[in-house]
Amino acid sequence: MELRNRARTSRYKRSIGGWGFRAPTRGCFDSSRRQKRVIYVCIPAHNEAPTVGVLLWKVRRVLGEFDRDYRLVVHDDASTDDTQEVLQRYKRSVPLAVLGSKERIGYSASVEKLLRHVVKEAPYPKRDCAVVLQGDFTEDPEDIVGLIRVLEGGADIVAGAMEQGDHSLPRRVRLVRLLSRALLRGVVARAPVSDPLSGLRAYRVIVLKKALRDRPVEQRLLESEGWASNVELLGRLAPHARRIAESPLGLRYDLQQRESRFKPLKTFMDLARLRGGTLWSAPETGTA
Repeated sequence: MELRNRARTSRYKRSIGGWGFRAPTRGCFDSSRRQKRVIYVCIPAHNEAPTVGVLLWKVRRVLGEFDRDYRLVVHDDASTDDTQEVLQRYKRSVPLAVLGSKERIGYSASVEKLLRHVVKEAPYPKRDCAVVLQGDFTEDPEDIVGLIRVLEGGADIVAGAMEQGDHSLPRRVRLVRLLSRALLRGVVARAPVSDPLSGLRAYRVIVLKKALRDRPVEQRLLESEGWASNVELLGRLAPHARRIAESPLGLRYDLQQRESRFKPLKTFMDLARLRGGTLWSAPETGTA
């Protein structure tokens, strides 16, 4: 009896780690009995043929090892390269839905179409979640795990947060981040998270559903582009979240396989246009 209890305790200890449960062993409990959330990984893409396939494969590996049910949703924003062909090939090996537009609609409109799709498809909005991930590999799929663990701890929105002063970023990116924090305090410093510029976040679907409930498709949720749209999206969703939290992330601009589309002056001016609005209310916030 003592040996049996010791073995059972050992199996239980092996199944616990970090912020939440790892994949359970058969000797501990049956994972099929655990209520599973669905993670919708939303990827806006325009001419990302060199990276989008590898990105999908890495998401598949990361979330497969994390033992969570997931769906991949990509919006192909009128790509003129082989992005569409790559996506069609991967539909045979990953749970992938491909949305698209014949004319270029931009980053923020692509993100909005992806989130509206998730709201329509998710069967359990209080449990399921959406993660927005760049298609150019600047954001690491490994960081999704941290977001989901914090979400499973009770948050409704989990924002990826860069460490301030990260010198691995290109100089022009660091400069805009620094100037925005110093000169646009009403936009950046008053946000409910330390890094409202980053787009990698996890949203509980019920938050998206509430924000879009009285907003028809023809009424845009987001009017800005680029980083400004990341800030604007957080401002639109924050009032519907009971708790907002953070999880660390790292950005890898060195993994981009195309010329960067980041325009420092335009990015700063887009952020400046958000001044004077009612971006931030005061939901319960927290960090993790």
